[in-house]
Amino acid sequence: MSIRSITDRSIWQNFFDVNDSPSFLQSWEWGDFQKNIGYHIGRFGLEIQKELVAIFQVIKIKSKRGNFLFLPHGPITKKAAPDRIKKWLREIIDFLVVLAKKENFAFIRIAPILEDKPEERQIFETLGFKQAPIYMHAERVWVLPINRAEEEILSQMRKTTRYLVRKGLREGLYIEKRTDEAAIEDFWPIYMKTATREKFTPFSKKYIADEFNNFNKTGKAIFLFAKIKNSRPCLAAALILFTQSTAFYHQGASIHSKIPATYLLQWEAIREAKKRGCRFYNFWGIYRENRTPKSWVGLTLFKQGFGGQKIDYLPTYDLALSPKYFFTFLYEKFLNIKRDI
Repeated sequence: MSIRSITDRSIWQNFFDVNDSPSFLQSWEWGDFQKNIGYHIGRFGLEIQKELVAIFQVIKIKSKRGNFLFLPHGPITKKAAPDRIKKWLREIIDFLVVLAKKENFAFIRIAPILEDKPEERQIFETLGFKQAPIYMHAERVWVLPINRAEEEILSQMRKTTRYLVRKGLREGLYIEKRTDEAAIEDFWPIYMKTATREKFTPFSKKYIADEFNNFNKTGKAIFLFAKIKNSRPCLAAALILFTQSTAFYHQGASIHSKIPATYLLQWEAIREAKKRGCRFYNFWGIYRENRTPKSWVGLTLFKQGFGGQKIDYLPTYDLALSPKYFFTFLYEKFLNIKRDI
């Protein structure tokens, strides 16, 4: 086995697509986005006799909380027997340890794309990893299979959700789909109002813009706005990202209203994903006890109303390589208290 840097986008994209493109966090676009916001990244492939069997995108994070290598929702591997995947994981982790020590990172953080099972946890725990005090990206997601007729998807929604989708149409709502850069300017005010109302720390405007622009370059992003016909104000908005297999509801915003704008907006996002040939619509993170804020409960009920199933990924894991890690650990424990986790 050997590990090499991958600089050819077509090699990365082909492997990513063939192996289900399960998370945009390992997409080429996400790597470019991370570079735009100031991080160095590495894209690597694990080969066996010149055959590519895994890819993994690593973000090199240097921040106040500490310096670490971060592997988000990876690695992406070929389908294989569990024992083979374990061997590949060990090879990748050994490589990351050498890289981290060489470049003076205090720890390695991995948010695996593997489902949360005891045997999978054991892989990381036997290698010295401990559960991270904080999540970095969604560890429990809500996923709806959409490779079915629209009527069938509607029939499997919660009754109230289905009613509100149809009510939105009756009340004159329409969904505007945009890929122009000016859409960011229209999304931003409603996003900030949502952050104030829901009391969460918003991403910066530059972050939202860079995220959209990097995925939009390859036709893998769209803004949706829910509006009443002949009325200027927007009632709800969302940024949807796409891989070949899946659409992701990654950024959302809304104004409280009796008009069910958020319901119709999600339904139109699902329909857009179907048009693009996606097999899944991923509503992204939902509430997970002791890992996410309690304020996520209401949003979770909203997402679950559309039908689908929860998927639990392994929790984020840390491998400490320096005593400096423990300052990060204590700081992030404090963050959990502030976030009511």
